[in-house]
Amino acid sequence: MNFAVITSGGKQYAVSPGTRVKLEKLDGKEGDSVMFQTLFIGDTEGNKIEMGTPSLGEKVQGKILKHFRGDKISIVKFKRKVRYRRNRGHRQHFTEVEITKL
Repeated sequence: MNFAVITSGGKQYAVSPGTRVKLEKLDGKEGDSVMFQTLFIGDTEGNKIEMGTPSLGEKVQGKILKHFRGDKISIVKFKRKVRYRRNRGHRQHFTEVEITKL
């Protein structure tokens, strides 16, 4: 079974064909095809290994399944005795991608 290590949004992900990955928001519509910077390609037996210095280029292809937003995160700042309170919220945008081929 082949797998690869890709990079997207400053993070690295280990993927194989058919894997669904939740990434930070990507440009494109649902159903569009996207290519990813590939750092490493190998198989589980260790027979075939390709390692980039630093990358192999765009060798992994995926398909955008949907765009969505994550759960709300509350940011609370509080200092006692000085009547200081701040509340903020944040919802991150994500894209779900299915890896189609290496």
